[in-house]
Amino acid sequence: MTSGPDVAVNLEQACGLLEEAAALGAGLTVLPENFAFMGLHDADKRDVGECEGTGPIQDFLANTARRLRMTIVGGTIPLRAGADGRVAAASLVYDQDGKCTARYDKIHLFDVNIPGRAESYRESAHIARGSTAAVVDTTVGRVGLSVCYDVRFPELFRALSAAGAQLLTVPSAFTSPTGRAHWETLLRARAIENLCYVIAPAQSGFHANGRETYGDSMIVDHWGRILQRLPRGRGCVVADIDLERQAEVRSNFPALDHRVFAPAHP
Repeated sequence: MTSGPDVAVNLEQACGLLEEAAALGAGLTVLPENFAFMGLHDADKRDVGECEGTGPIQDFLANTARRLRMTIVGGTIPLRAGADGRVAAASLVYDQDGKCTARYDKIHLFDVNIPGRAESYRESAHIARGSTAAVVDTTVGRVGLSVCYDVRFPELFRALSAAGAQLLTVPSAFTSPTGRAHWETLLRARAIENLCYVIAPAQSGFHANGRETYGDSMIVDHWGRILQRLPRGRGCVVADIDLERQAEVRSNFPALDHRVFAPAHP
């Protein structure tokens, strides 16, 4: 998607994409980070923050999951998180009955200056950091949740795979420079080292706030092979998940069982 500051317009576009995915047989769909709102200013997300369990974005996700009979991972949405007005970047999972079955709040916040550019981000100014990893059982498999900048921190994904994750979701809004440099490499690395599928939908293109996001939505298998990708623009990609084959590979190549955490000495 290329989301903007109008929630209703973004939800209409997301609805069309979810219907397209359903028509292609998808049982699990994942929307990108900030799919419902990318404001003109970073602080704008405070104004559209919803209380957990109620609000137009959450109602849309619940109703669409129920109507299309699919599990939806709702990228991230702003949920009110405290008295200081900040919001959580919450990734919510809705099952085929429209019930919210999991919530993950983005742990690693993007407070960086982009190398070589007069471009900086301070997510922590308006987003409250999460503290708990999350996995959830779905009709497609056991899913470990993450968001965008999390992908640079492999220890989170180790915790998810240790908790039984078979698929990892990485809804994102990567910057163009960091995307060109690292996006594919990071996604394939997380897939390979955890023998997990990775589903990574991404914001793509130029947004109303002047920001450019990298795009390149993709689905990667447990061996690091890219099954499908959409390099640029709006659309959806669909791939088959073969949990039996994944289990066979994990049995024959038991790297996850060989993990040893040795202390470092100065």
